[in-house]
Amino acid sequence: MQLIPFPDRSEWPALLARPVQSSAQIETAVAPILAQVKAGGDAALIELAKRFDRVDLTATGIQVTAEELAAAEAQLSDELKAAIRQAYANIRTFHAAQKQSVEKIETMPGVTCWRRSVGIEKVGLYIPGGTAPLFSTVLMLGVPAQLAGCREVVLCTPGNHPAIYFAAQLVGITKVFRVGGAQAIAAMAYGTKTIPQVYKIFGPGNQYVTAAKMLVAKEGMAIDMPAGPSEVAVYADDTAIPAFVVADLLSQAEHGADSQVLLVTTSKKLLSSVNLALSTQLDRLPRRDLAAQAIQNSKAILVETQDEAIDLLNQYAAEHLILSVADAEAIAEKIINAGSIFLGNYTPESAGDYASGTNHTLPTNGFARAYSGVSLDSFVKKITVQSITPEGLRRLGPVVEAMAEAESLDAHKRAVSIRLKALDEL
Repeated sequence: MQLIPFPDRSEWPALLARPVQSSAQIETAVAPILAQVKAGGDAALIELAKRFDRVDLTATGIQVTAEELAAAEAQLSDELKAAIRQAYANIRTFHAAQKQSVEKIETMPGVTCWRRSVGIEKVGLYIPGGTAPLFSTVLMLGVPAQLAGCREVVLCTPGNHPAIYFAAQLVGITKVFRVGGAQAIAAMAYGTKTIPQVYKIFGPGNQYVTAAKMLVAKEGMAIDMPAGPSEVAVYADDTAIPAFVVADLLSQAEHGADSQVLLVTTSKKLLSSVNLALSTQLDRLPRRDLAAQAIQNSKAILVETQDEAIDLLNQYAAEHLILSVADAEAIAEKIINAGSIFLGNYTPESAGDYASGTNHTLPTNGFARAYSGVSLDSFVKKITVQSITPEGLRRLGPVVEAMAEAESLDAHKRAVSIRLKALDEL
């Protein structure tokens, strides 16, 4: 890790900057794929699967069959199935608590307003299948979609893994398709003969998947959020356990070479201990080469005070923020920019990634300054309703008439005036 002792605040923006990706270059590569799928549908998906994934979809079929989904359970160990079911239960419990009951508000006598939640009718979930089969993401996206009452849930994944199929069944998904990459995003955005068009697309992916989501968003497709490489920031003091800190840093670094890892501390002693433990733990990882590249590009920043650390972390706006410090909960109240926060020595980020209950689909690349992670609200629309009685219109009407007249919108005024006149004639 790069050690940066006591940097001046003027240096923070450069230190905290994420690696610049050539988005224009990536979009140039992705745009023709989107156009090909839009024009060619299933035939384009079959050709692109051969080109990029070396998969013959004419042999396997684009859609995973009901028999294949049903057979997945028998291919998993009892231990893994029990773990997935427990994670499902925890995630469902946390997200179910986010439901809001309808509350009717009388803003003035005779004028009643309320808001109700309606599940987005058609949603598409993308689950990567590259170096790791992210069946946990099926739960993170499928559970809130299930709770929201989305009528049609489409899942695209190049990962032909029984755990993905088992998790899909738990959350009630029956439409699973063997399509990955930018072409999967295109298929859900435009629709093909086999894959239905959806109204909103969710899910993580590599830079090409991310670029595809951003491009279809420009055309009017709703997406969950902008995203980039996964990241973690750890704030640790002398109460932190160095081996735990290292494990947290490496659990993020093993995602890939472009993962972002940041350590912030007020303790020189902790930095020394972390450096000693880092190489030992790194050597034991099966994915050590990927993790080593991420760690090589990571930073450990030594600051003078706790207030400085908090300011720096708020400026960074991490996707995951681990507070391995004394009074972690009190410190968390001062954090205003983060995707998800993990408190104390015994709350590893991996708990949130899998099974504590919170959602692991979170804003990256500094977007936590303005975006929330995925929640039940991500899968619903809020529709407002209002009802006005004759007496209510008599009270509210003159207000509307005055405002409409001031804006020179005479038809708006007349829509009220004609009703008030009718009431006067009763």
